[in-house]
Amino acid sequence: MPEIHLLREDHAAPLLAFEHENRAYFAASVPDRGDAFFDRFEELLAERLAEQAAGTCHFHVLTGQDGEVLGRVNLVDAAGGTAELGYRIAEHATGRGLAGDAVRQVCELAVTAYGLTSLYAVTTVDNPASQAVLTRAGFRPAGTVPDLAGRPGLRFERDLTTKAATAT
Repeated sequence: MPEIHLLREDHAAPLLAFEHENRAYFAASVPDRGDAFFDRFEELLAERLAEQAAGTCHFHVLTGQDGEVLGRVNLVDAAGGTAELGYRIAEHATGRGLAGDAVRQVCELAVTAYGLTSLYAVTTVDNPASQAVLTRAGFRPAGTVPDLAGRPGLRFERDLTTKAATAT
């Protein structure tokens, strides 16, 4: 059974492999990270770990039994009780409900471990699979985003304080 873990330094190699192996797949539905992400991966990882240590971001990896990274679910810019949720699942691991399970687990952590009261997420308008994951995890459409790295986007929000917001 895949497990969610907070990002650690020892995730570096499998995380980089995950990003390389799925780059083209991800770029079809979300803005590409660009070559600089791969060229500066170790430096960026250190920056992410520092942000996590400061409590402003919470980065999670979804791993399989062999330690392979199957996905990531991140809470970024945590302030004032809210954060932005972002996630990506490896192409070969899609269609098994992993995204929904991982998003729901991180939503629970947002409340119990990080003290957050609301989350928001943004998808491109042409990513109905991601929109469905968010909706099933209790997020509700909350408007458009005119420019998501050159593409139109949709914003989703989830109130973590009400029982009615609990995902099914």
